[in-house]
Amino acid sequence: MTEACELPARVARRLIGQKRLSPVELLESCLRRIEAINPAVNAMTAMDADTARAGARKAEAAVMRGVALGALHGLPLGIKDLEETKGLRTTWGSPLFAQHVPDRDEIMVTALRAAGGIVLGKTNVPEFGLGANTRNTVYGATGNPFNPAHSAAGSSGGSAVALACDMVPLASGSDTGGSLRNPAAFCGIVGYRPSPGVVPGERRGHGWNPLSVLGPMARDVPDLCLMLSAMADDHKMDPLSYTLPDRAVRGQPWIYWPPRLPDLSSLRLAATEDFGQALVEGVVRRKFRRIVDACGGLFGRVEAATPDVTGGDEAFEVLRASGALAAHLKKVRETPDQCGPNIIANVEEGLGYTLEHQARAASLQTAIYRHFQRFFDDHDVLITPAIAISPRPWRELFPSEIDGQPTRTYFHWLALAYYVTLTGHPCISLPVGLDEKGFPFGLQIVGPRGGDAMVLGVAAALEEAFAGDAELGRPRPNLAALAAAPPISAMEGFLGFG
Repeated sequence: MTEACELPARVARRLIGQKRLSPVELLESCLRRIEAINPAVNAMTAMDADTARAGARKAEAAVMRGVALGALHGLPLGIKDLEETKGLRTTWGSPLFAQHVPDRDEIMVTALRAAGGIVLGKTNVPEFGLGANTRNTVYGATGNPFNPAHSAAGSSGGSAVALACDMVPLASGSDTGGSLRNPAAFCGIVGYRPSPGVVPGERRGHGWNPLSVLGPMARDVPDLCLMLSAMADDHKMDPLSYTLPDRAVRGQPWIYWPPRLPDLSSLRLAATEDFGQALVEGVVRRKFRRIVDACGGLFGRVEAATPDVTGGDEAFEVLRASGALAAHLKKVRETPDQCGPNIIANVEEGLGYTLEHQARAASLQTAIYRHFQRFFDDHDVLITPAIAISPRPWRELFPSEIDGQPTRTYFHWLALAYYVTLTGHPCISLPVGLDEKGFPFGLQIVGPRGGDAMVLGVAAALEEAFAGDAELGRPRPNLAALAAAPPISAMEGFLGFG
């Protein structure tokens, strides 16, 4: 029998509206799952079960009164621990904020609550989201649900693992160099990076910089679209989320929910396994080629092609360092003993650049953006692997090599994701079976400028086409094995960076 926590979010929401599922019952099911599985993987961190229970009872009472219900009414949510939640500890994975309890919600959290969502708890992150391995000295490491000794990626690693293990039906994430897409790929769930400004945020220190965005994470595409419909909006606090005179640009829920499935046979698909220059592990290349073959009978045209991303590594390194320097220089200078290796490395790197480097990086970014525009004149959709390697043990803080080739930086292995970040194009990581090592494989789907609805539609169509396929359908972790596993906290190196 299916547990309530395992129901798709949209199904649970429909049953709640029909008075066939109590929000209290759903919440208690999620709490039981967290109690059983979380010790093995450490996905959920700060929790306030009493407040969540009060919210579920209130949601149930609203259903019984017959009042209008929001899109997420009664659905428990996991909120990434980079987003402030009123009354619930928010640490950013840093000992500097280990006891920080905000007195307000951030814009995104406010929107999710307004849609009826119930914040159940926070999900684990790397320190300040810097890095794609979810480890910190406050809560420790998060393990991959397919093998807790391996990485769940990051920085939205806790959200991805919580979803894969059915701890919550929906969870929030954010993405700069793939922080939504990377853990989605490693854990077998869906992570969506929308066009900048679609989901308003207020924490970017460089407000006009489009590299960092907020977005939804879910177990499948329709659920993700449901969550996005509640998150998308225009808001004055985000310079990239603007409004035309007397008309909102992005806040209409029908744009995203339900997803509109296109006729794939009418679309021109381009496929690249490395953008012509990224380091990509052989196991990833082989799985990707199999997926491209499977797409051959679905799309009108499939061809190997890539936009020109020359200079992409340099551009991302400098622009990313600029943001990190603005956010963290003071912390590293004043409290270096409270800062982990990634934050220190980011600040040191940023201090080594000049305004000349910044100017060149911005020019390279613009050139890559324009290459993408010309590329999408001749192609409708682009697919790539979402991430360059199969999961490795989380004790390895970051990959120093890929198939014997050294990486440039501690985040160079994320190039498949950050090349797309530079352009601002919408993209998604869709789970497409397992690789030959037995870990989930994520397919990155990239659409044209502003093509959010199209990317979501293509992803939903591919998900539907591959459903039930043992090789290409969404993989599920062995929950019974996780429930019986020893706690991840007993593993060497769990709390720290050693």
